Amino acid sequence: QVQLVESGGGLVQPGGSLRLSCAASGSIFGINAMGWYRQAPGKQRELVARITSGGKTNYADSVKGRFTISRDNAKTTVFLQMNSLKPEDTAVYYCNTAALLTDYWGQGTQVTVSS
Repeated sequence: QVQLVESGGGLVQPGGSLRLSCAASGSIFGINAMGWYRQAPGKQRELVARITSGGKTNYADSVKGRFTISRDNAKTTVFLQMNSLKPEDTAVYYCNTAALLTDYWGQGTQVTVSS
């Protein structure tokens, strides 16, 4: 029923930019926050950026100043603008929606930063 559709991943050179999008569809009641997580090979999944229903944002220290999270007015679509990308940003990026009663996850989109 509920789907999180991610797009925008791909291959980019160091210093380049990508914009990820995630649209939540279906009946989701009481969205509290939406965010992006990532998981690199051999590492644990980590929070990249998050935005609450009130518009408060927070970022991982490793991406502060380079990444920007935003959302649409309906608070059902979230974006991640990634600038000044580094090879260390290479990972599968997952969209997350924290709703009133449960969390939802996208299937992930690959971001590869390489020359």
